[in-house]
Amino acid sequence: MFEGFDRRTIAVPFGNLFAAIGGSGPPLALLHGYPETHLCWHAVVKDLAQHFTVIAFDLPGYGASDKPPADASLQPYTKRAMANAIVSAMTSLGFGRFAVAGHDRGGRVAYRMALDHPERVTKVAVLDIVPTIETFERLDRQNGVGSFHWFFLALESDLPVRMIAANPDLWLDQMAPRWAGADFVFNADAMEAYRRAFRDPAVIAATCADYRAGATIDSQDDLADRGTRKIAAPLLALWGKARVRKPWDFIEIWRGWADDVQGEALDCGHFLPEEKPEEVARRFIGFFGGDR
Repeated sequence: MFEGFDRRTIAVPFGNLFAAIGGSGPPLALLHGYPETHLCWHAVVKDLAQHFTVIAFDLPGYGASDKPPADASLQPYTKRAMANAIVSAMTSLGFGRFAVAGHDRGGRVAYRMALDHPERVTKVAVLDIVPTIETFERLDRQNGVGSFHWFFLALESDLPVRMIAANPDLWLDQMAPRWAGADFVFNADAMEAYRRAFRDPAVIAATCADYRAGATIDSQDDLADRGTRKIAAPLLALWGKARVRKPWDFIEIWRGWADDVQGEALDCGHFLPEEKPEEVARRFIGFFGGDR
C-alpha cells in the first residue's frame, strides 16, 4: 500500500507527526478516522496522486504519530490542537495553502482547520460527519445505541482504556463491522495494521482523549462558533446511506456552517474511502479540481 510514497516524520509543537507523501500537483492533506490510520486511504491514493500532491497523515495519538499523554486541557487531542499540528506540518513541508479531506475524526479536524485557518484552507471535504455539537444534539435513543462509543470512550476514567487494552483485537473486530456496510470486508493488511496500532495502550489512551475532547472542549468550541462565523472555503460533504439510522439532512446542517456546500450520500457504510474508493476518488478529483 502507498507504493512510491515517501514516509516522513515531521516535528510539530507536541512532538512528531507521521505522513506518507506522493504524487504531484496542488497539495491535498488526507486525515483518517477512528480506529484507523493513514492507511484508510490506501484504495484512493493511487488515483489522487495522479492529480495532487497527497499528504496522508496519522493524526496525533494514532498510528506512527507521537502519543503524548493528554494534559488537563486535553491537549494535543482537541480538534483545534490537531488542526494546528496539521497546519504546522504543512508549513514545514512548504505548503502555504492547501486542500484538506477528512473522514470521521479527521473530518472534525478538517472543518475546525477550515474555521480557524481560512487563509490556509482552499477547499475542504468531510466524510460521514456533521459538526460535533450537531451530532451530540441529535443522538436520540436509537442513534445513541448505535453510537454508544461516543460516551464510553469519553469517560473521565481509565476504564475504557483498561477494558479495550484487555483485548484490543476483539474491540476492533467487533466494532469496525458495526459501522461498515453489509458484506464489506476490510483489506486484510490494513485491518492488521489497525489492530497492531491498538495493541499499544498509548494509542488507546490517546484515542479516548480524542473522544473526551469531542464531548467537552470541541463541543464548546463549536457552540462558540455556531451562528457567529462560517467556513469560507467550498465544502464537500459525503456520507454513507447505510449508516444513517435516522434521516439527517447533511447538506442543510452543513449550510449552517459553511457558505458554499455540496455533497451526496454514497451507497455504503461508514468507511467511504475503503468501501467506495473509486467513487470517493472521482468526487475528490472533480471537487478539488486536480487536473493540472
